[in-house]
Amino acid sequence: MVNTLQAGPQAKTASMRRSRKIIFSAIAVALTIVVSGFMLWPATPQDLALDNQMQQSGLYEHWRAGQVIVLVRHSERCDRSANPCLGPADGITQLGSVTASELGQAFRTLGMEHTDVLSSPMTRTLQTTQSMFNQAPRTQEWLVTCGKNLERDIKAHKLQGRNLILVTHSGCISDLESHLGFAHALASEYTSSLFVTLTADGEMQVVGIMNARNWPQVLKEMPNNL
Repeated sequence: MVNTLQAGPQAKTASMRRSRKIIFSAIAVALTIVVSGFMLWPATPQDLALDNQMQQSGLYEHWRAGQVIVLVRHSERCDRSANPCLGPADGITQLGSVTASELGQAFRTLGMEHTDVLSSPMTRTLQTTQSMFNQAPRTQEWLVTCGKNLERDIKAHKLQGRNLILVTHSGCISDLESHLGFAHALASEYTSSLFVTLTADGEMQVVGIMNARNWPQVLKEMPNNL
């Protein structure tokens, strides 16, 4: 005959063990889902300012060959900053103009001989482009809206053997990153640059990002033979 006084505690202990196993199994499944999510959702493209990635990625060679597309976000917006405005309220700040000028000098150091520049027609992008290159830019309406046709529009304006700089908006940069496999990338900073190459079979490939503040150090590391 089973001792009911002993069976009760034993059953309760067994039940607790089963509950712990279920909880631990649920936690393991949840962790697996989280880890898998990080693997399936690439983060922000690599920072080209780190570990000499400008050279390691082959970007300098691609630039010389005219195979690079760069999306530049406009400088600091006047209507979202306490810094003095350069001009109209829908434009950039004076600080943003200085940053854009320094960015333009960085691109001139890379070499602009085989490079075309297009800009969104918005005031903030026009002012950014003018500060970068000291000339009125060619404008394109599609650099305002971007969206699902962005990759097609870029390819339509990319000439063989010539790099293409596009001064645009954070939303457009996010659109292209999403199209190219970085749907969960961080939002781009003011005057940052997304570098993309066009492969021989016509496919776009993200190389990485460069934030404006990192250019001085990167240019110091730039090979002398470029």
